[in-house]
Amino acid sequence: MPARPKALVTVVCTAVLAVLGALLPAALAHAESRTVQGGRLDWGIKSSFQSYVTGPIANGSYSLTGGAATVGSSQFRFPSATGSYDGSTGAFRSSFAGGVHFVGHKKTDGGYELDLTLSRPTVRISGSTGTLYLDVTSKAKGTGTVTTSSQVPFAALSLGGIDMKGGGTAVVLNNLPATLTAQGAKSFAGYYTAGTVLDPVSLSADVKAAATKTATPTPTATKSAAKKESSSGAIADGAVDWGVRRTFREYVTGDIAKGRWTLSAGAEDGGALFRFPGGEGTYKSGELTASFKGAVRFTGAEGLDLKLSSVRATVEDGKGTLYADVTGTDGAGADFTGKKVPLVTFTAKNLKAVKGLAKITEAPAKLTAQGVKAFGGMYPAGTAMDPVSLAVALTDDAKLPALPDLGTTPTASETPEEQSAHPSVSAEPVADNSGSGNGTSAALPIGLASGALLIVVAAVSVLLVRKRRTRRPATESASPEAE
Repeated sequence: MPARPKALVTVVCTAVLAVLGALLPAALAHAESRTVQGGRLDWGIKSSFQSYVTGPIANGSYSLTGGAATVGSSQFRFPSATGSYDGSTGAFRSSFAGGVHFVGHKKTDGGYELDLTLSRPTVRISGSTGTLYLDVTSKAKGTGTVTTSSQVPFAALSLGGIDMKGGGTAVVLNNLPATLTAQGAKSFAGYYTAGTVLDPVSLSADVKAAATKTATPTPTATKSAAKKESSSGAIADGAVDWGVRRTFREYVTGDIAKGRWTLSAGAEDGGALFRFPGGEGTYKSGELTASFKGAVRFTGAEGLDLKLSSVRATVEDGKGTLYADVTGTDGAGADFTGKKVPLVTFTAKNLKAVKGLAKITEAPAKLTAQGVKAFGGMYPAGTAMDPVSLAVALTDDAKLPALPDLGTTPTASETPEEQSAHPSVSAEPVADNSGSGNGTSAALPIGLASGALLIVVAAVSVLLVRKRRTRRPATESASPEAE
């Protein structure tokens, strides 16, 4: 008889472990931090500072580095988001590429009194607080002392009550209010004090789905793919990423031309560059001949109309050339039409195949003599154009790099009440693809596990009490102490 309660406890414990074993893995899966890869951050730093630098007082300028670009009238776009996102806690970290170099107040020796570089913005969010970090190189106002600091906590970001928890595939934050921190003020060369309102920050970051195990290719399969690559020069896929020229895009959309660009035939717009996909052609031993799909057309005032299509690329002896069919009319009204016009040349010494993929990233490009005609004489031969990125897949399973700053397009908010309370802020880290749709799916398995445990424990208590009552001798006291 004494063994029965023990056996009952054993059975119940086994049941508890079974329940927890079934539920906890699901909770842990939701708690895993997932990779952020792809996206962009848009920020004007401080519009009045831009105006000051380029205005008649400082009489300066800015230049972009590392893939940064301009969007709109006063914002900079920093591409290539990398980092992590934990949907169960809302913790988010993402770094972006590129930088902006400001100079102004030119001195007689050729240097500048104002010399400031802000680069590699990183956003970190934990709980209800957010911070924007930057690499900063600055020349102090007055003393001229140059300092370089890595990942300075430059600005505090206001989340406005946004719930960062969720299980979706994108984090989208628009117009987050930003204020200069004490460290940021110091690294800003003393131009502004702590607490100064900066331009709002917007970002879009792609979040990878939870990793799944994939079968490791057998040596036979690997040899087969390698044989296919070496025996046939045909490429499986390919893409060219090229922004034409940043200042040309700004001219088209600026106050003079007041124009725009449109894409067709499959071309993609990454904001700072255009992707021409669907590569077909041949690659062998570092040499390439390939054509790509897509077209971009620039239109604007004073008869500006330029279309680039049927993009082609060749690489030979470490030198690349980018061609396009050109149809257009420049600002002076002169027509120019040409087939397979060599627009730019670029360095391609490192176009080597690695794991079925051959690529070059941001190769410096220069305008050709024929390219001068395509742009209506706007730029002389040898002008630096936007860098060229090129990738070709040599096997069916090789994947092309993501378009760096495309990111995920924001969608309508599912919480209009929250949006009305914070009209300048929108967020979609709570977009949940797991089926619950409430942005709190990470807590659900843990709650179920806790509830199941309580039910089982309660059942154990009832059964044990009943067993004790049925076995109690007739002469045993039924007082509360005995119970």
